[in-house]
Amino acid sequence: MKRVIGLILCTPFLCHCGGQTLHHPSTTLQETGQSPRTHLAAMELLDNSVGLDDPQYRKILHRMLWAPGYTNQVRRASLSRLWQVDQAGTIRTIRQQLPRLDIWTWQVELCAWIAEQKVVELDEALISSWAVPTLMVKTEQDRPEYKALREMYGADAIVDLIFYSMVSSNTPWKQGYRTRCWELLHRLENRQRIIDLLQSAPIPANDSFLIDLRKAQSDFGIVPHRREEILWVRELLQPRYSSFWNEAMNALAVLEESRRRTLEMRDIPMVVSIHRHTPKYLHMLTSSVVGEIEEKLREQDHYFETRGGGVFSSSTELFKTHKDSLTWGDTMAITTALTAMAVPEVRAHLFDYALRDHNDETTEYGGVIALDEKGRFEVLEFEPKIRHHDRRFNASQDMFDAAYTALFHFHFHAQKLRNGDHAGPGMGDKAYAQNTRANCLVFTYINEETMNVDFYRHGDIVVDLGTISIHR
Repeated sequence: MKRVIGLILCTPFLCHCGGQTLHHPSTTLQETGQSPRTHLAAMELLDNSVGLDDPQYRKILHRMLWAPGYTNQVRRASLSRLWQVDQAGTIRTIRQQLPRLDIWTWQVELCAWIAEQKVVELDEALISSWAVPTLMVKTEQDRPEYKALREMYGADAIVDLIFYSMVSSNTPWKQGYRTRCWELLHRLENRQRIIDLLQSAPIPANDSFLIDLRKAQSDFGIVPHRREEILWVRELLQPRYSSFWNEAMNALAVLEESRRRTLEMRDIPMVVSIHRHTPKYLHMLTSSVVGEIEEKLREQDHYFETRGGGVFSSSTELFKTHKDSLTWGDTMAITTALTAMAVPEVRAHLFDYALRDHNDETTEYGGVIALDEKGRFEVLEFEPKIRHHDRRFNASQDMFDAAYTALFHFHFHAQKLRNGDHAGPGMGDKAYAQNTRANCLVFTYINEETMNVDFYRHGDIVVDLGTISIHR
């Protein structure tokens, strides 16, 4: 009997598991179609043959922490082994893979394990993973990453923890992480604490990312929400925009403090334009501007998106639906859009461009509406460089560059010359506005000589501005 046992121990690559013989356990361990029992048996065999000091065995175990096709039971067994002999390597693997992990149940278990072991070296991995949105939970507090950080530091410390993680990540290759931290902070709905930290936290002199955000806050009173707004701030702080930045500061200085507090980056070009050309609006009550807009829209014909998916209600695009929630900046955008649409040259350019869009079935067309050096409205065309299909507009980087000082992003719904069923932004258009936080317009053909105009921005605000024609 002793002789038989000795023979098995001396034959490490031969094992019977549920009727299956494992001739090559390392190969078996990499076969994701195997049962948990088989994988566990292969690990035990490798433990006794090559041992956990074997580099190839460790490499397989590390891969099992994130590769699809393994059960959580097997992953836990792999993690337990690695943590015994290679904590630094295990931390490195989790740090790299947790933000990319697409295995929800394992993500939950792994986050709980990090908290249980109090692996503070993985704070950044938890934050980075949490920053990736998911539909698996209803609230941010349901996220496993949040629960892990709460367990380790307490709920009250989490906003500060994320902010200072961002501060400590001041390296060129971590700028994406810093932006994700910033957006995550805003998802936690504690904006005032973010502003307080931006104002008071010690920021190194070489941290241009946070210094730029602090300057926007001090000069404009604006703290960006999203990645595109951060890029907006940082672009306007380039030397070539210095005169525009100074002009914006002077224009904002005229506004009362309560009005300034409502402004966003999309409002800056609008304020500069109003300051230059119609300064009466800088002091006019918002309610008075609303009254002007209502009068202009009273006799307009309106068309609505009826095939965009979801439950349709025309009231979602009516001015009266949104007027009580519009900011002063919104009213200025709508007023400016209506003013621009009254200019014959603007309408002529838009109809000419829309017809070219109609004739091109590979994409939608779009661009920006801006002011030229003489203060006249101008339509800047940016045909997409990437074309998917006739119901999608892909804004180019050239367009974004031109839009930093422009008034509106715009595109057409010109697939048909009678396209009234699609008069208004679709789901993709609303997502674009949510991400860019820009002032947007969409022009939709009603017939060959008429287009409907809709203003929209983030927060699902859509206001139908009526129609324009070639002749009026």
